[in-house]
Amino acid sequence: MKSILKLMAGAAIIVSMHSAAIAKDLVVGVSWSNFQEERWKTDEAAIKAALEASGDKYISADAQSSAAKQLTDIESLIAQGANALIVLAQDSDAIGPAIEKAAAEGIPVVGYDRLIENPAAFYITFDNKEVGRMQAREVFKVKPEGNYVFIKGNSADPNADFLFSGQMEVLKEAIDAGKIKNVGEAYTDGWKPEIAQKNMEQFLTANDNKVDAVVASNDGTAGGAIAALDAQGLAGSVPVSGQDADKAALNRIALGTQTVSVWKDSRELGKRAAEIAAELAGGKKMEEIAGVTTFDGGPKGVAMQSVFLAPLPITKDNLNVVIDAGWISKAEACQGVKGDVAACK
Repeated sequence: MKSILKLMAGAAIIVSMHSAAIAKDLVVGVSWSNFQEERWKTDEAAIKAALEASGDKYISADAQSSAAKQLTDIESLIAQGANALIVLAQDSDAIGPAIEKAAAEGIPVVGYDRLIENPAAFYITFDNKEVGRMQAREVFKVKPEGNYVFIKGNSADPNADFLFSGQMEVLKEAIDAGKIKNVGEAYTDGWKPEIAQKNMEQFLTANDNKVDAVVASNDGTAGGAIAALDAQGLAGSVPVSGQDADKAALNRIALGTQTVSVWKDSRELGKRAAEIAAELAGGKKMEEIAGVTTFDGGPKGVAMQSVFLAPLPITKDNLNVVIDAGWISKAEACQGVKGDVAACK
């Protein structure tokens, strides 16, 4: 009996040593939908730094806004030996087969900032409905009535609908009362600023330039909308929302052409995603991740293990917050500013 116990103990030690071994020197593969938005470079730097600090390896692929390419990119990352995947989805449904393949091979997947509605994937993001609420609140403060245009995100990205849902929560009462009129609403393929600009141009033409407010869902689409407004001499007189706290957007806030950008500190998002990917690859269960909650608010109602970080709206009044945090320099934020902006004094 004693010899059996010794053998069992020895086996346990070997298993324990093996588990410890596979939890080190991990390879984390990151599949990016694209690098069109400035912020993804910030996210990438945070992911790389966190993995470097833990002695793990970073590999990546850029799908260049192609869902088909992302599907093969993920398969390639798996073939390269990725122990865990972080995926910023271009089209969460289209990449389903790659997620299933990863799950079948025991490779954990972290859906990064965009929902991949598969219980095999962990979901980390900011509270996107609250981002939408923040956008609408700040625009509504400036224009509590009038003609509103809604520049939505990519239709293949669930975040676009989460944002719009949050916006409508804030504005529904005023819309129902007839104080606000929705005079234009369109998705923006690929979140591309040039498409947002074309949509905004069409809305301006259709309404004889009588647009009082623009609820744009991120800073790229906000930039496109503002370019269209500027061409008609309306930039600065029409409130416009955004998100991501892109440097160009923060400068527009200081200049007065953009009203708000909801700051989602992607340095923290990237760091946490890298840590979670490594923890899952090391054997930790999803429900054991710090701060985990169950989210089932996606289009399919699938229960997802998730972590949500808190966003913060940045306006001219609190622009100093991102400057003080080292997110942007005062010179970058205040370039060309001549007005009375406290953060730029």
